[in-house]
Amino acid sequence: MTTAAKSKKTSLKRFLRKRAIYYIIPNVCFNFIVAYASFQELGYTHFFAGPQSLARLTLPMAIFLPVILTMDIINRVIVAAEKESIEVAIDHTLNKNRFITKLCLLHGIVTGLLVLALLLLAQQSLTVNHKLDPTLMALLDAVLAGLLSILFTYLPIYRLKKHLHEPLPKVQIEVDDSYRGV
Repeated sequence: MTTAAKSKKTSLKRFLRKRAIYYIIPNVCFNFIVAYASFQELGYTHFFAGPQSLARLTLPMAIFLPVILTMDIINRVIVAAEKESIEVAIDHTLNKNRFITKLCLLHGIVTGLLVLALLLLAQQSLTVNHKLDPTLMALLDAVLAGLLSILFTYLPIYRLKKHLHEPLPKVQIEVDDSYRGV
């Protein structure tokens, strides 16, 4: 393999770092803007009650963001490995669709249940009629989106690593044209 071909390949760590930046910035901005606009309309919000409750915005994000990020990052790593643009290869025995589906469902369900439990715990610790500050809740929603973006960029690859290996070097076979078999 020539040095030019080696220099084009990037490491998995660098690939993931770049993808994490692409995921964090839009998720934090979008989730802050949507939550801020929704909550400012009312002037306050509650955990579960009212037309724009914190749970109404946070729970769908906590379920679907991990699913989408898990699916996207695994697909991108698989495509990059198949194109040989990163320094790893995928085990050919891996059933990619089954692996992605199982991991997406697991990440979405577990994250959704954890966020629901945290919201229920926070509601129990405060009074029922407690009104939440809209700006603070929008910031909390954006921070959660950022944390989920980082977590679900690296966590799926942690699970995929047992199916990754170093690519085999390409061997060039020279054929001797002077020999013609009978």
